[in-house]
Amino acid sequence: MVKRLSIRTTKTASGATAVQIVQYQKHKRIIIKHIGSAGTDEERAVLLDVAKSYLVEHAEQQPLFMPKKPLRLLNLDHARVDKITHSFARKFLHDCAKKIGLNLKPLFTDLAIMRIIEPVSKLRTLELLLRYFDVQYSVWTYQSLKHFHKEKKAIEQVAYSAAKNLLNEQFFLVLYDVTTLYFETHKDDDTVRRRGFSKDHKENQPQIVVGLLVTHSGFPLAHEVFHGKTFEGHTMLPMLESFATTHDVSVPIVVADAAMISRDNMTKLQAKEISYIVGARLANSGTEMIEKISTALKAANFSTVRIPSDLGDIVCDYSDKRYRKDKREMDKLVEKAKALVQNGEAGRRAKYIQKDNKNKVSLNETLVEKNKLLLGIKGYCTNIPESTLSNEQIIAYYHDLWHVEQTFRMSKNDLETRPIFHYQEEAIRAHVLLCFVALMIGRFLEIETKLSLRSIKDLIWQVMDVHITDTHNRKQHTLQSSVAEVEHSPLGRLMQDNEKTH
Repeated sequence: MVKRLSIRTTKTASGATAVQIVQYQKHKRIIIKHIGSAGTDEERAVLLDVAKSYLVEHAEQQPLFMPKKPLRLLNLDHARVDKITHSFARKFLHDCAKKIGLNLKPLFTDLAIMRIIEPVSKLRTLELLLRYFDVQYSVWTYQSLKHFHKEKKAIEQVAYSAAKNLLNEQFFLVLYDVTTLYFETHKDDDTVRRRGFSKDHKENQPQIVVGLLVTHSGFPLAHEVFHGKTFEGHTMLPMLESFATTHDVSVPIVVADAAMISRDNMTKLQAKEISYIVGARLANSGTEMIEKISTALKAANFSTVRIPSDLGDIVCDYSDKRYRKDKREMDKLVEKAKALVQNGEAGRRAKYIQKDNKNKVSLNETLVEKNKLLLGIKGYCTNIPESTLSNEQIIAYYHDLWHVEQTFRMSKNDLETRPIFHYQEEAIRAHVLLCFVALMIGRFLEIETKLSLRSIKDLIWQVMDVHITDTHNRKQHTLQSSVAEVEHSPLGRLMQDNEKTH
């Protein structure tokens, strides 16, 4: 015969009330389970509810009407905070990745979003995924990263679709620029790691050249990795042709900075019937051309002029604000040159210094006068006729180039794409692709919310999961902090959209 379980309460030596589950056999009391000890009537009531639930769960026959679920009461005197995690931030960023159309393996998405949260080495990232999100990957799983670069084509197709369908980009123009990413080593090798002209002033360290194509609003569309010695002007045309072929579209107007302009590049772009707006290096023009531009603009604020050339039309504008800035910089360089001349020194890369046959240094008065004519003037080169785009439109579109520069700044600063610690080419390309995915997520959030990536991170990071253990009964509890501030921020709409999707 099975003896029934019952609830027993008794006073302890400390004066608390112990609640126990007991069974009586042959006039002996056997304690089956100690529910806990209560110091107050409220705690005693909660423990009795827990005990009653225990009796129901262990009864031979379940009652028809189940008792209500016991209250959860946590005695702070017995509470221990074990850890704090940020599952909300991870879920929010994962949901945004899915909204864009990225359906990657969780590992790859986690590695990408960690570039937003805290960009560190890959092995350190695995440690932080466990600490911040309670998500664990083995080091062997991480080894699969070297195959990730094979997803490049599919990911860039997602980027194009997201720009077109989510951000409603019209693709009337795209922005192109390049940057260099250096490695923490001083040795070249046979991979893409080579020494070359470094934008980071790391000439003694190998690097790669990365070309990036973005939309009018700065959302990344495509990227390519070139070896470190590649001249940046040779990267643009292959990128544009690849973009057009991949998406079966005619190449829109491409906007790029002055580094992309060369006679060879302009000839090829015109032969491919690709419209372009690029920065013009007016300082390299002849004195006759510069005088013609200066005379036409007459130093009138916001005035413009268009002059035909063999590289297309040269569009120039004048700005009083730019004049003041240019003059301050020029005056500093002229004063520096005069001081060097007085000391008989040529200086290192000093402007406005010239040497004669006897290596005697002097001030280059001709160059000074030539550059005075260019104060306040900015030039742009285009093959788009004025009947299609006015001078003002050409200038406005070129100024949109700050979007790609901003995207590169986000990549280098917020996502810390550089320096790169990988040495195998597959791993290098995978690293850059992960950063590209992080750029997609980050720029999408910035465009949709008008917030900076840092502000977005601060908002989602303040939502915390506090993991608490009741040392009295060993039960674990998880409490999440309020999401009210996130809901009332520009991120709130994205949260609602994500909930609808699910």
